Amino acid sequence: MRTTHSKQHSYLLQFIAISALSMAMLISACTKDEFITDGDAKLVFSLDTISFDTVFTQRGSATLSLKLYNRHNRFIKVSRIWLEGAPQSAFRMNVDGIAGSDISDVEIPPDDSIYVFFEVTVDPDQPISISPFVIEDQANFMTNGNAQSVVLEAWGQNANYLPGRFFGGRQSLFTCDLNEWVWDDPKPYVIFGAMVIDSCTLVMPPGTQVYIHGGIGRTEDRSPYSDGILYFFRHGKLQIQGSFDDPVVIQGDRLESSFGEVPGQWGRIQLGPMSTGHNINHAVIKNGILGLLVDSLADLTIRNSQISNASGTNLAGYNASILAENCLFHTSGGTNVSLILGGDYDFSYCTLANYGSPTEALRASNFTCLDGTALCERPVAAPLNMSFRNSIIYGSSRDEIALVDGVGEQDPRFFRYEFKHCVVRVDELVSEEGGHPDFFDFCDPCINGDFQSLLFADPDMNDYHLDSLSIAQEIAQPVATLRRDLEGNERDPTAPDAGCFEYQD
Repeated sequence: MRTTHSKQHSYLLQFIAISALSMAMLISACTKDEFITDGDAKLVFSLDTISFDTVFTQRGSATLSLKLYNRHNRFIKVSRIWLEGAPQSAFRMNVDGIAGSDISDVEIPPDDSIYVFFEVTVDPDQPISISPFVIEDQANFMTNGNAQSVVLEAWGQNANYLPGRFFGGRQSLFTCDLNEWVWDDPKPYVIFGAMVIDSCTLVMPPGTQVYIHGGIGRTEDRSPYSDGILYFFRHGKLQIQGSFDDPVVIQGDRLESSFGEVPGQWGRIQLGPMSTGHNINHAVIKNGILGLLVDSLADLTIRNSQISNASGTNLAGYNASILAENCLFHTSGGTNVSLILGGDYDFSYCTLANYGSPTEALRASNFTCLDGTALCERPVAAPLNMSFRNSIIYGSSRDEIALVDGVGEQDPRFFRYEFKHCVVRVDELVSEEGGHPDFFDFCDPCINGDFQSLLFADPDMNDYHLDSLSIAQEIAQPVATLRRDLEGNERDPTAPDAGCFEYQD
């Protein structure tokens, strides 16, 4: 009995072992065969954006989760999950218990799910170049050759986020019953979406730092537009009150060194139709798509300011009124300063420099086409009155001034301009074909430079101080109210230099 029982027990163990091995092989073969391999098979995510909505006032960490769903009736293998910004990413990742920034061969059973955890550590006291306002990355997922992604975003600085951190692509109206809204918090102001000011005067005191988050927004009919806009309705006013030591700076919110001079990072500042009383003093506005647009019948006084590096136009006037003194407009993808459909414009001691662009530094016209076609079947005209004194309009092209008179000689009052004590660069403009052979009757006295002329210290490095042998030295006419240049240096009382900078030994 004992021997028989032992034999039976041995046979039973062998049977169980063989059965288990066979079952394991069967399961393995079955599982391998049942992985879905269709390239159209996609994962389903619980979120398309992981937003860490905490604004840290000191160093801290936060963790959020993402759920990955397999909605198919077979196993699915995610061949790779990785962070786009690794290894420099500010985010950390854990996929179903496995930590890392690049993880392979993650299996999800049929009609099941797994968790992916993301962690970020933020130190708002770090420089903005290290801990930017918006810390962004992307988690990528590759399944059967099918790529999917989820956006990761966190807030790296303790700032005033207006109207809020999740308003990108949206329009928001701000009013204050015709009172003042003063941005005097020492923390920066970060604008999301299209921010509209009406029945309110927005005041930016010395040292105000404004960062505008760009992107693509959509109107109610889903038409796209460039996001990151500061817009003033008829009863809205902009008062920028910077100083020489503490200018107001308005720029994009990407401040990594590689983005320092990247144009087109945000939309524009627009002073809407019939809005009046706008004043800008000691401001730096840069890296927009269109720096500053002064719309129809609006008026602006701008002094001691710089607008630069727009992907389109730095300063645009559309049948507007602009007084500009001691200003520098430089480096744009389009026309540097564009004055359209007439208006009243007075520029003194300004430098318009446009190097490396096929378009001109200055374009002025007294008309526009409402139909927006080359045939211009619906033209509209308005009088242009434009004056430049003690200024420089220059660049790398043979013609840096374009004058377009849509009325012709029918009514001389519709196209009035003068340049006094200026340095310009024109060539074809003054030919019969260029349409303005009498240009120097209205540009007197002026110096017309060429590619051999010494003018700026180093335009290739955007240094528009005057060269020691600059042709702009000592050609200006003194103006009693403008005794200092853009940098606060005193101008020569009898023979000052043209442009925004007085030459310094």
